[in-house]
Amino acid sequence: MLRSTSPLLSLFSFLLCWGAALVSAVSISGNRLLAVFDEVGEKENYSKFLGDLEGRGFQITYETPKSESLVLFHLGERAYDHVIFFPTKTKGLGPNLTPQILVNFLNAKGNILHTLSSETTTPNTLVSLLAELDITLPTERTGLVVDHFSYDTLSAAETHDVLALPPPVPVRSDISPLFSAGAPKDALLAFPHGVGAVLGPREHLTPILRAPKTAYSYNPKEQADVLDVAELFAAGQQLSLITAFQAINSARFVLLGSAEMLQDKWFVTEIAAPGGKSVKTFNREFAKRVSAWAFQELGVLRVNWIEHHLNEVAAVNESNPHIYRVKNDVTYTISLSEYAYDKWTSFSLPANDILQLEFSMLSPFHRLPLTLDETHSTPEASAYTVSFKLPDQHGIFNFKVNYKRPFLTNVEEKNTVSVRHMAHDEWPRSFVISGAWPWIAGIGATVSGWVVFVALWMYSAPTDKKVGSKKTN
Repeated sequence: MLRSTSPLLSLFSFLLCWGAALVSAVSISGNRLLAVFDEVGEKENYSKFLGDLEGRGFQITYETPKSESLVLFHLGERAYDHVIFFPTKTKGLGPNLTPQILVNFLNAKGNILHTLSSETTTPNTLVSLLAELDITLPTERTGLVVDHFSYDTLSAAETHDVLALPPPVPVRSDISPLFSAGAPKDALLAFPHGVGAVLGPREHLTPILRAPKTAYSYNPKEQADVLDVAELFAAGQQLSLITAFQAINSARFVLLGSAEMLQDKWFVTEIAAPGGKSVKTFNREFAKRVSAWAFQELGVLRVNWIEHHLNEVAAVNESNPHIYRVKNDVTYTISLSEYAYDKWTSFSLPANDILQLEFSMLSPFHRLPLTLDETHSTPEASAYTVSFKLPDQHGIFNFKVNYKRPFLTNVEEKNTVSVRHMAHDEWPRSFVISGAWPWIAGIGATVSGWVVFVALWMYSAPTDKKVGSKKTN
């Protein structure tokens, strides 16, 4: 029985869905953000950066490492969705922020943005966490990156410890330019009093911003008078100034080597590289993009739907069947969307990149590029498709899409189907197989010869035999 719905109830349902959409529009992993300062009053130095986060819908809680109420988990669930660590002078972060708890937070799909400063020693807890991620800091847990060729001539004309760098561009054409797209040609980033890190070979690590080839890291306390090149921690592009780590579960960790580049001062000031004109820093927009990536507002992919079906004339082409036959013609389609701050948009492959489908048993029998299907694409989603013939091998197979790229969440989809052999009435008749014609001709000749022989035998008249007897006298 159908019941009519009152206008008031309909309006309430609409407002409820609209409110839920607004809440989930901040980040796909939540909007609860914990900011850890040495002293809560230090947040005034980052008012613009924190204000931008609040303007994007984050609910920020401010705590110090010594706070007794600071916990990352409550009743086995995350108490926060994201954490920002600002420089602190404490050697340890207390029992509620141990390296194991931070690793568990990442395993629970929490995100961490950790900032450094050359003027503050990194706590042992965070150094241990970095070691878990294969990120190495100088032995003294601090350091200073300087560059005598790419520095701000206005604020660091003598010390050269405020780097003036262009926004980072992708080193490969198959990587999305999330951090530099739309930046002015003369845009510069101010990287003041920063710390550089050295990255291990771990595949989940990707540098967002590398140091210039002429930069180096040293200890200003011990190497201020005499600088021995052999004693340098690292130099050039060995130094990663801003590092991204994305776990298998797509949890994100960002190591930002200069906390000062997030301060209000460097959002509004002007800098000038040697021989260049002064320009307003690109720090505010860059900080927005880095934090958006760290908190899963950028570079997030979603699989909307997957369909595979027969692509044969006069066949029942139902969606996603569980069984196929060898040598069937099939079509596979996958729909992807990308999250950008507050909405889902269609996902466009970067230049020279390929989205591939594997049709595999123990190893791939087919590895095929998926192409854009404009018929099934919308402004909110892009469909990619490919048609192919199944191999002449029966068994259990997988349609598999394994798309993993820097700065994008992992897409790993697997659909298992059975591929059967041909039934006895599905084989082609022998007379349509050219290779069988000699055998058919031989059978025909044999049968024809036997018929002719039988006909001759049966219809040939027998020879007359004269039977006589001899008379004996």
